[in-house]
Amino acid sequence: MLILQLALILFASKIAGEISVRLGQPSVLGKLLIGIVLGPSVLGLVTETETLKEFSEIGVILLMFIAGLETDLDEFKRTGKAASFVGVGGIMVPLFIGYGTGIVLDMSQIQACFLGLLLSATSVSISVQALKEMNYLKSREGSTILGAAVIDDILVILALAFLMSFAGGEVNLGIVVLKKVIFFAGAILVSWKAVPWFLKLFAPLRVTESVISSALIICFVFAYLADYAGVAAIIGAYIAGIAISLTDHRHVVFEKVETISYSIFVPVFFTSIGVAVGFSGVVENIGLVLILSVLAILTKLIGASLAAKFSGFSWNSSLGIGSAMVSRGEVALIIAGIGLDEKLLNQDMFAVIVVVVLVTTIVTPPMMKMFFKPQNEIRQSKVV
Repeated sequence: MLILQLALILFASKIAGEISVRLGQPSVLGKLLIGIVLGPSVLGLVTETETLKEFSEIGVILLMFIAGLETDLDEFKRTGKAASFVGVGGIMVPLFIGYGTGIVLDMSQIQACFLGLLLSATSVSISVQALKEMNYLKSREGSTILGAAVIDDILVILALAFLMSFAGGEVNLGIVVLKKVIFFAGAILVSWKAVPWFLKLFAPLRVTESVISSALIICFVFAYLADYAGVAAIIGAYIAGIAISLTDHRHVVFEKVETISYSIFVPVFFTSIGVAVGFSGVVENIGLVLILSVLAILTKLIGASLAAKFSGFSWNSSLGIGSAMVSRGEVALIIAGIGLDEKLLNQDMFAVIVVVVLVTTIVTPPMMKMFFKPQNEIRQSKVV
């Protein structure tokens, strides 16, 4: 059954991506929508299984690993200040508006704070693909978006740990902070010293594709350790990609990992987002879905865009950066799952949040396309 589902996902995602491009949108939009069509909510041809979820997780890890390989570290350093502003700005506005919305919905103080944090989350895995398609991933805007996503992830998770300690969850805030400090300090040290040494040791082995295997080992270890430290696994994969980008193996690793990723794992990731969507219980709360969807989009867009403008970007670039931060993705779904387990969200609200997360994910690529003019078009206009 899995083999047939994989064949169907690959076929449908490529066709849907092509149709999306012909309609003037990033291909990722078609891949997201076709997942809904194939999933239980419409045709029921593909069902969410544990194995499919694992394939999907590998897909998003490899996607962010590739983003790290393509990152210009010098540009990344230059955009550090702007990334900090965008990361913080993209949290503050959704946090306060989300909290106020929770109070209006008659939630408790803790529940309202949790809703604010939930709306503050960001996942740029979808945005990375749109940036790649528009040749913006290596630009100043792309570096700012990726840096802001790292900052957003750290701050939201730390704030969540702080909130859970008040909510009665078994969370030791000191341990939470310490684990993250150890992870980032260790990741920097390992990237600087151990990664080049490991590649130098492993690459010459007289076995097939030893360089690629060693790169993937580094990627998956970083992703696992990030997840263990309470940081999103995609952040660990992204750091691993940056570490390898500083070695002589960058180009060969990028070419072959990209081939592996986009041939199977990444399409499964995009499509499985739609497959996982369930609409049961949402119809009764459709008004709340619409309100929270609009708030989720506008608060992140406004907060991140104003911060980007304050950092010196043009209005178009600022709105493009804000658009890229709108998608809540798997990060918000993980936080929502914690809220459900800790009774901070009831089952109906959880279902509403899942649909809101899907909406933010689907609208992100076309919003980015509105504000980011593809780089090849910019070059052509300069020639003319």
